[in-house]
Amino acid sequence: IPGAAALAALAFALTPPAAAAATAAPACHLGNGIQHVVYIQFDNVHIERDNPDVPSDLEQMPHLLAFLQGKGTFLTNHHTPLISHTGDDILTTLTGLYGDRHGQPVANAFGYFNAKGGVSFSSSFAYWTDPTGSTRVPIMVGQDGLVAPAPWVPFARRGCDVGQVGVANTVLENIGSDVVTVFGTGSPEYLESTTAATRPQAAADFEGIAVHCGFGSATCAGADARPDRLRNEAGGYVGYKALFGHKYVAATLSPGEPLKDIDGNLIRTGAGLVGFPGFNGTSAPVTLGYVATMLEHGVPVVFSYISDAHDDNAGGTGAFGPGEAGYEANLRLYDDAFGKFFARLKSDGIDEGNTLFVITTEEQDHYAGTRTPAPAGCDGVHVACTYSHATAPVNAATLGEVNVNLSRLLNTEKGDTTPFSVHSDLAPAFYLPGNPAPTAAVTRQLERDVAGLMAVNPYTGAGEPIVDYIVDPAGMKMLHMVTSDSTRTPNFVAFQKGDYYSFASGTAPCTAAGYTDCVNIQPGYAYNHGGYQPEISTLWLGLVGPGVKARGTDADTWTDETDVRPTLLRLAGLSDTYVHDGRVIVEDLSDAALPASLAGANRAAYVSLAQAYKQINAQLGPLGLATLKASTYALTGDDAGDARYAACTARIGEWTRTRDALVADLPGVTRDRHYGVCRLVEGRPFVVIDTGGLVDDAEGLAAQTAGQVDIAIAEADIVLLIVDARDGLLPSDRTIL
Repeated sequence: IPGAAALAALAFALTPPAAAAATAAPACHLGNGIQHVVYIQFDNVHIERDNPDVPSDLEQMPHLLAFLQGKGTFLTNHHTPLISHTGDDILTTLTGLYGDRHGQPVANAFGYFNAKGGVSFSSSFAYWTDPTGSTRVPIMVGQDGLVAPAPWVPFARRGCDVGQVGVANTVLENIGSDVVTVFGTGSPEYLESTTAATRPQAAADFEGIAVHCGFGSATCAGADARPDRLRNEAGGYVGYKALFGHKYVAATLSPGEPLKDIDGNLIRTGAGLVGFPGFNGTSAPVTLGYVATMLEHGVPVVFSYISDAHDDNAGGTGAFGPGEAGYEANLRLYDDAFGKFFARLKSDGIDEGNTLFVITTEEQDHYAGTRTPAPAGCDGVHVACTYSHATAPVNAATLGEVNVNLSRLLNTEKGDTTPFSVHSDLAPAFYLPGNPAPTAAVTRQLERDVAGLMAVNPYTGAGEPIVDYIVDPAGMKMLHMVTSDSTRTPNFVAFQKGDYYSFASGTAPCTAAGYTDCVNIQPGYAYNHGGYQPEISTLWLGLVGPGVKARGTDADTWTDETDVRPTLLRLAGLSDTYVHDGRVIVEDLSDAALPASLAGANRAAYVSLAQAYKQINAQLGPLGLATLKASTYALTGDDAGDARYAACTARIGEWTRTRDALVADLPGVTRDRHYGVCRLVEGRPFVVIDTGGLVDDAEGLAAQTAGQVDIAIAEADIVLLIVDARDGLLPSDRTIL
């Protein structure tokens, strides 16, 4: 029984894969009466309050909140992956895959062991087909070591142009490697981006904006379009084109008038250059202006990103506290922008009757700062709250992440000066030179020492452990954090308490009272993410449009970001060429939008399977959280022979193999026999044996697999043959029968 497809075939009722050949389509054709798709993903916009007296971000954006709650379903039990950062979160939402299958489980940057035995670092943000640094490994490395499937492909294959506004890795993220990848060396774009005088304009011209066109689309018929190269896309992707950059999108969509934001202002950079204003400059007015313009000029599907409201992106304080005047001004600006956006689309005939709206945030945050700003009882709306942003004396600020210099603190508290590199974060990833084995003495001692670090929290004055959980590759494998590129796998990752942001610089002992020279408030950043904490990892998702129930708020259905993609495609009548890690959120969809296998009398069975699936496969589901605890117990062991570590790590490996045998969609993942103990509700336990698939004329490894199947059949009371519903019953299947 091919366990790799078994649960997926039972539970997820996949639609047939897209046609392999690129064929011209007369127009964009989507399902369920959907004519447009509007996808908006915020950076760190909260539904929960960071201060109980100050209304949350969405409470202060009533035009948006009322739209989601009044016209569709607003889910509030939605979750991030791990590590919960912009890069990983957006890419997981776009693809329906956890980081092990799209390449970015550690974000917004990641380390990798280079050919010289050292450690290099790369940004997570680069164009989809870029290589990693000087290697040839794709930045978006899939489970097969090739470029992960691109999210716009199913739409383009249906003849739909797909706009992208600031969305991670679907646009040019830089004017270095990305320009080389898309335009090539020696091109006019390359010359503009490599000439000092024109580099700022090149960033405004080429970064942040794109339209990936359907085959033969008139939008990409002009000289400004470039080949949309996806060399590893299943079924091929030849002959498709795209527009890259504000310069070419504006010239094509609106040649007679410059692009404007939703308020009618010319879109320009902070320095006044016409063009994309930078990723921090994608405020609600700017992004919604781009989205509306694309929709009005024949781009029916638009994915977009809106930067957070809590940072002073114009310069100054760096981060605003809850209820601070600048924060409140940003929220009023955002709310007003959404009011204008929905009204403008309505006047264009674009609304919930013909348009699917998917609006969410990539993660929330842990607010690091005082909960008692001045004056007492301030709510921001009527009375502004004030905070100290002072950088001196140390810890004078009343908001800001608590920075920890790990390497100095390790020497001071543990006498440990082991060299290491670290991805600085709330959940720092550690890379040891030479990449020693997980069982190596140097690795194990550093893990114990990091797990035992203490600090005085400057906000509470109390001493506390910095680290809550710690995982090595065994735990990371269970948590979908190990990619096909083994050089990216850290030696271990520490998940810290919410206030802390750690880095490493030097090993000089900490000497100040309370070690404040190594542990101190940094007021430039006050909203920490990357961790497992519920205030970070529990978020919201809004669905509005054809096929979506008008349920108001759904606080019960447990979902995560992998579920957005299969739900979106199901509603749009599309499919990917791979099986998602997520599932269709049928609880909030009408029967009319679903196939018979998911609707009516089958709905309850599907929901039961889907919810059980999330419990064992989601990174922040019960099994994922149990893995964090079990891994920490293992890695902090210090008994004779490291027996606790060995036993617990072996158990985590058993969990992973059992989980993979049930849910993994890796062809051929099952070679031997995998055993899992199951229990029906109020029933006795029974054993499920998952085996590899059978092929005709098996030789070599396939013959050994067949032998394992024979053993399993002999052991079993019931034999269940599961075939791929997309292919139907094949001659080889009939032979088995």
